[in-house]
This record gives sequence, structure tokens and C-alpha cells, in this order.
Amino acid sequence: MKAVIFAGGFGTRLSEATNLIPKPMVEIGGKPILWHIMKTYSHYGINEFVICCGYKQYVIKEYFANYFRHNSDLTVDLSNNSVEILDNHSENWKVTMVDTGLNTQTGGRLKRVQKYIGDERFVLTYGDGVADINIAESIKEHELSGCDISLTAYKPGGKFGALQIDLNNNKVLSFQEKPDGDRNWVNAGYFVCEPKVFEYIPACDDTIVFERKPLEDLAKDGKMHAYRHTGFWKPMDTLRDNVELNEMWDKGIAPWKVW
Repeated sequence: MKAVIFAGGFGTRLSEATNLIPKPMVEIGGKPILWHIMKTYSHYGINEFVICCGYKQYVIKEYFANYFRHNSDLTVDLSNNSVEILDNHSENWKVTMVDTGLNTQTGGRLKRVQKYIGDERFVLTYGDGVADINIAESIKEHELSGCDISLTAYKPGGKFGALQIDLNNNKVLSFQEKPDGDRNWVNAGYFVCEPKVFEYIPACDDTIVFERKPLEDLAKDGKMHAYRHTGFWKPMDTLRDNVELNEMWDKGIAPWKVW
């Protein structure tokens, strides 16, 4: 089974870092967040990846093209320009990096890599969020659902404390620090997909946003299943998110490190 990862956006909300590198290459603990996501999939036996590149794609391609040497001990003999690999710390991954266009929307990006996926089930996610999702369990639940696509649903916590106030005298009747958002489940961006999903994306249209008409139509047709995740999930949208994720990693309390 292959894992498809969206990694072509501009990452404008994290512009402090993405003016030089694409968002999926912003680091947590010295490794790109893209690497962390791939390590999660690899933990569950998925080692073949299709990366939908776009903005500053050359950074992603260079990283993986030289991954073996960057992650191995080696001796370079400058007299004859030979390289001897001493100890391999690389991964057992096969990574296909596809130029899906600079301004292409997510639906268009996915359609462009269809030929690299073939007629088989695949998993799909974004290159900017980490979670401790049980990938194997989500696939098993997807199989039992009989649906064409399963998305991971998550109920995020609120950003502010919630108050219940007596409007007659302004006394606070109850207080709860950061309760569950507005009680709505949100799309956490981890999918399990059947190849039939491609039928919902028109060909040769880079303007198609996967999260709009394709997903809306799949839900309307009763072909979408929700895998409810109640563990850890955090997208890296801002510099503050990146700082928080790095702090978790540095303190050894990174819940997404399941490997």
C-alpha cells in the first residue's frame, strides 16, 4: 500500500520559515515534519510514498535524493573522489516525488499522481500535521465500512475557557478551562482511499479542491466513513505551532512518536 502526501502548498501562515523551504520541510527536532509523518506510516508497515510536490519542490527532491549519504557514516577519499559507506542509518522507503504544479489545488494534485498509485487502495494525508493515529486500525475499520473513503475525525479542544453566567447578577455559575471546541468533529486529514475516489475528481482541472466538491459528493453518496480519533493530533499552521511541537520533542513527550 502506498501513502500519498500533499506537500506542494505555499505555507503562507508559516512564512517565517517557508520563504526558504516548503512547509513540509520545516523541522521538528532536527528532522522535517514530513519525515515524522512518514515515520508514522512506516511504523505500520507502509514504506512506499508518493509526494505531491509544488512550491520549492527541489528542496524535497534534494533531501531524499541525498538521504542515504546524509544519514550514513562515510569516508570520502579526496584523492580519488571515492565514497565508502561505513554505517547505514537510512530508511527502507521508496519515495516518488511528483511535480504537481505550483498553483494546483489538492484535488488536482491527487489526480496528477493517479498513475503512480494504480488501481489499489492507498492512504492519504497532508505534509504539515502529526498525530498518534493507529493507521492499521483505521485501515481495518475502513475495510469493514465498505466505503470508498474514510477520513479521520477529531474533536479539538477549545482555545479559551468557557463560562456559564447568570445574566441577572453576572455571577459565574461554572467555569471550564479549554473545553472541547464547539462539540463538532473536524477532518484531521488522514484518509484511507479506494481508487474509486479518483472518479470524483475531474481530469485536467488543477482548480479542484479535494476537500470541497469531491469530499462533499462522496459524503452525499454515502461513500464516506469516519474513523474517530481521540488521541493526539496537531497541525503545524503557525510559528507558534512549530515551537510547541519542538518543545514536545525536546522534552521527550512527543505523542506522535510511535516508532
